[in-house]
Order: sequence, then C-alpha cells, then structure tokens
Amino acid sequence: MSRYRQDVEAIREEMIAWRRYLHQNPELSFQEYRTSAWIMERLREFGIEDVRLVAGTGVVARLIGSEPGGCVALRADIDALPIQEENDVPYRSRNPGVMHACGHDGHTAMLLGAAKILAARRKPMRGEVRLIFQKAEEVFPGGARDMIEEGVLEGVDAIIGTHLWSPMAAGTVGVASGPVMAAPDRFRIEITGRGGHGGAPQDTVDPILVGSQVVGALQSVVSRRTDPLDQLVISVCEFHAGTAHNIIPNQATLVGTVRTFREDVRRRVPEQMESIVKGICAAFGATYTFEYERGYAPVVNDERVARLVREAAEEVVGPKRVETMAPVMGGEDFSAYLQVVPGCFFFTGAGNPAKGARYPHHHPKFAIDEDVLPIGVEIFLTALDKLSESFHRRDGTR
Repeated sequence: MSRYRQDVEAIREEMIAWRRYLHQNPELSFQEYRTSAWIMERLREFGIEDVRLVAGTGVVARLIGSEPGGCVALRADIDALPIQEENDVPYRSRNPGVMHACGHDGHTAMLLGAAKILAARRKPMRGEVRLIFQKAEEVFPGGARDMIEEGVLEGVDAIIGTHLWSPMAAGTVGVASGPVMAAPDRFRIEITGRGGHGGAPQDTVDPILVGSQVVGALQSVVSRRTDPLDQLVISVCEFHAGTAHNIIPNQATLVGTVRTFREDVRRRVPEQMESIVKGICAAFGATYTFEYERGYAPVVNDERVARLVREAAEEVVGPKRVETMAPVMGGEDFSAYLQVVPGCFFFTGAGNPAKGARYPHHHPKFAIDEDVLPIGVEIFLTALDKLSESFHRRDGTR
C-alpha cells in the first residue's frame, strides 16, 4: 500500500462528483470553453496560483516543491465525443449529441484529485509537477501538438498519462514499455462510374460494385503484402452510395482507417492501397480519387519510466493485478508528448458488468466503474515519488 492511500480515499466521493459534473456537461474537441474554465476554478480553489489557459481551451498548472528536483508532467484529456448518450443515469449528458464516451471525464477527475493532494503536500515536495489538461484528443490533428508548441513541456523531464480502459477489469492495471498504441491514419476513396437504371446495369459503370471489390481487395495489403509479424489493420468504416432502390448512382465514397506501429509499414501502405484502387477502377472503367491523412504517431513508452510506473502500480493494486499490456490498435495523441520527452502511458482497468461498465469505448452506453478513480490517482502520486527519487539519485544538484 502506498503512503497516499488515506489521502486518496478521503477525496473519493469528491472525485466521483467531479467526474459526474463533467459527464453531465461534455464539450466537443476544440470547444471545451466551459470545461477549461471549470478546471481552472477548481485548481485555484486548491491553492494553486500558477494556472493558465493554453492553446485556446487547454489548461496547464505548475506546482513547485520546496526542494530541488526534476520536473514531471501529468496529463489528462478533457474533450467529449459527438455521440447521443443512451445511459439512464441521473448524471447523463445534458448536451444533445455530445457524450463523454471514452473516459476523459474520469481522466480529468483523477488529475484534479492528484492536484488537490499535491497542493496540500507541496512543502516536502521535490522538484516540479506540471499538470496538463489537454484539449481535443479525439480529433486530428489533436490538441497535444498545439499545447507543446505553446511550451507546456519546457523544462519537463518525464510525463505520465493513463487511460481508463473498459476492456480491463476494475482493479487491474496495464503497463508496458515500447509500443502500446498504434498510429491511426485515415483514408477517403471517391469512385466515379456512370449511373443509370437498376434494370439496365449493362449501360452503367456501377460504383457500388467497384467499391465492393475495393473493400475486399484492400485486405490483401494486410494478408499478402505485409509480414504477419507486423501489426496492420485496414478497415473501411463508411460506404456511401445511392439514393433509391432502382437507380445505380454515379459515385460511391469509402472512408476508413489504417492502424500501424512500424514507420516503414506506415509509409508504404498508402501506395499499396492506391495501386489496388487504381487497378480495380481501370478494370471496370471507373475513375477515382484517393486521399490519405497521417494521424497521430504510435504511443511508445520509455523503458525506464514504464518500469517505475509498473513498480508504483504494483504497490497500489498488488503485483498479481498488474498486467504487461499488449499493444492495442487504438490511437492516442499522448504520442506527441513522448516524441519530446520520455514517459509512460498506462491503462487503468474500469470494466465492471455488475455496474453497467460493459460497453466498449465510443459506445452510447459506455460507462466506467467510478471506484477505480482512486487507483489512477494513487499510481500517479506514487510514480511521481519514484521518478523524483530517480532524478535525485542521478543528479544530486537538481
């Protein structure tokens, strides 16, 4: 058990209340104006004076201890998703079509909890803790890039973040070094044929037929043009065409995502995809446009920081409940911070079917087991101690 257990338990209900307030009042990416103002108000209530707005709707705060040491940043994301909530709970979203369906309300509540405890313990604290409440994680190009450009990582030695993770049981924690989340790229294919009557297909170039061939053939990039040991996902997630049951349309649109870890695979996939689209369209007499947008970089944890976070997690939940997290194909712009400073992004299990927390992320009934919020806070604080001690041992003058 860590030395923070009593402090964290003392604010358990307060953190749950914060999370529920945020859940009721979600705001979309780049529009988190009320959310950031509310966060700044809470931080100042804790006695933290160095609080400022960053990149429009992000917030950064600094806590400087009484003894020299390194600077560790803690990060939470604050934006919600364009989803109509279907949960029947008293704190359901009040904003139609907007919902915290990925746990960011919990992330923010946990970072506020860490902030309150750190503010009360500041005098014996070593070094600096930087609190980053990041805007716009859910939408390319992400809010991390803008906040880094405005200096939130200046002087930072390491950074830690967590994701509440519904596929993992509440009370468990996932930590790993190296790649943990994929690069999420996006593509859009417009296929143009020649429309006509559904009863006379011989007089048309059917873009639905062409698009269907493209959907299947794109999987050959994964199964036949990529090493099976290299993780790659190509998913067509939108297919739009047609307006009536008896009209073959002129156009079909395919939109989807590509998930990779290795940069060499990421570079060659767009060319391989377009060669397939070009060949199929030529065979059927259709034309096409192909757009490919690179998203966030993969999340790659630093080995040393991940080891210290794992040690912290083992103190909090016990070694048997800490898993070596297998890489997941979801994307996260926490990767932008890790391209500048070493750090660790870990997963706090939040699934509990008995409490309704059984739906996947981005589902209209997504929920978390709120009793895990103290776990994330306690790991944050315990890992901070370990990182601060490591900086002190490495350089006694810091």
